[in-house]
Amino acid sequence: MGGSVSCCSSGETPKISRREVELEECPITTAEDVSEDTGTYLQHISDRELPDELAQESNPSDHPRASTLFLNKSQTDVREKRKSNYLNHMSPGLLTKKYSSCSTIFIDDSTVSQPNLKSTIKCVALAIYYHIKNRDSNRSLEIFDEKKHPLSREKVPDDYAVVDPEHKLIYRFIRTLFSSAQLTAECAIVTLVYLERLLTYAEMDICPCNWKRIVLGAILLASKVWDDQAVWNVDYCQILKDITVEDMNEMERHFLELLQFNINVPASVYAKYYFDLRSLADENNLSFPLEPLGNKRAQKLEAISRLCEDKYKNMCKNAMRRSVSADNLIGLKKSNAVLS
Repeated sequence: MGGSVSCCSSGETPKISRREVELEECPITTAEDVSEDTGTYLQHISDRELPDELAQESNPSDHPRASTLFLNKSQTDVREKRKSNYLNHMSPGLLTKKYSSCSTIFIDDSTVSQPNLKSTIKCVALAIYYHIKNRDSNRSLEIFDEKKHPLSREKVPDDYAVVDPEHKLIYRFIRTLFSSAQLTAECAIVTLVYLERLLTYAEMDICPCNWKRIVLGAILLASKVWDDQAVWNVDYCQILKDITVEDMNEMERHFLELLQFNINVPASVYAKYYFDLRSLADENNLSFPLEPLGNKRAQKLEAISRLCEDKYKNMCKNAMRRSVSADNLIGLKKSNAVLS
């Protein structure tokens, strides 16, 4: 922050864009150049902040238009799979995928507001898997090291820091926590947002030695922020019976500090992560469950659509009434002005 050189002049000249001014043509302002009338020069906040393009690239968990980290990490494997399928003339998933026809209509109950729990957890586990597999380095912190802070009394293997976990192992770990704590699918998406925000803010990587504790910390924080009835730290100690409450508290405190206490997840960012998880599922043949549209389901959809239509009509009527009332009030004021 504050990587640009600021210029100021006493004359009233038009403001020039910083991109149009070469760095060597910008004189650095010193204390001698500032007049006594204006006082000490203060750099404008817009000059001290990063441009939007750089901010979006560095903090995708804060900006809805920036691509998620896990989707970028998965592209290497996706390209290799497509190349392999092309060379081998294979089309995996096409025979098992269900398509709607004139006689049968398949619908997906998973929506951005109510995602499918099992499929969402699988996609989040797959996103973490690609984070670990295609990591840039092994930057980590001691608080998340499983060797120094074990989650169980079982001895940590000697190769714990070099062997990448499989997707099934990550899924089982997350599913156990979500099932025991009765967490929602929305909480899983927020967990992934916090995880990527941690990697960006702390400039670290999720790797074999720290992935369990990072995921646990993200789930712990997401459950408290998202769910109305949050799970206490002591409840996680009953799920992971060998971990202590003091360890959970310390990890949560470090997690919050590394996030700079930024736990806000805008709706646009949440929606972006949901749809990117859907894209990740399609690219890896993890399709969300489709069910045929029956009579009961069709009647339910029709009732919901009618309810939404009635709400929309009521909103339009209320808006028209407010508009007519405002016009009448303006006309009344004008008539009073003429009479007076």
